[in-house]
Amino acid sequence: MPRVKVARKSTAIDMTAMCDVAFLLLTFFILTAKPRTEDPVPIDVPSSTAEVPLPEEDVLLLTVGQGKVFYTVEGTDIRKQTLTQMGEKYNINFSPQQKQVFSGLQVVGVPINQLQGYLDLDADRRKTFKQPGIPNDTTANNELADWIRESRKAVASLHNKPLRISVKGDNKEEYPTIKKIIGILQRQKVNKFSLITSVKNAPKK
Repeated sequence: MPRVKVARKSTAIDMTAMCDVAFLLLTFFILTAKPRTEDPVPIDVPSSTAEVPLPEEDVLLLTVGQGKVFYTVEGTDIRKQTLTQMGEKYNINFSPQQKQVFSGLQVVGVPINQLQGYLDLDADRRKTFKQPGIPNDTTANNELADWIRESRKAVASLHNKPLRISVKGDNKEEYPTIKKIIGILQRQKVNKFSLITSVKNAPKK
């Protein structure tokens, strides 16, 4: 009696579930990734062998370059509250739309009397606008000190934490600008802050 041959069928694997997992992971990483903030001026930070990561919240970053100082504070709620307090201090009534725009900005380097006009610009014009830096004259016009002070108050009231301050400066930057910042911090009794550096290989012993 002849043998009955059973037709062989190719093995089929359903990859639908694996594709779903892959796309979910990809979506998660895209949504949680923090975009890199472009420096308002070219900054070549000095090198260091120490490696301490910059915190992602309750931190204020002062970027120094070409004699200008730019202000960054993490957290949309902190930025909104700080702008509200600065408006009260300088008698400027920022609109809800202006506060919303400010809460999404990563870097600010505009004098307070020009800030409303800057916030009213569309996104493309703000990107091309050359910010003059925040005034930091220690005798006449020291808006930088007010931004730092009001940011510290905002973090303390909203998050009940101290604000961590970091300074990012060009390695060719002249010392007087850095000295002004240190003086502003010391007058507010802030004697502990971080300096942003790039990592280099430790010297061989």
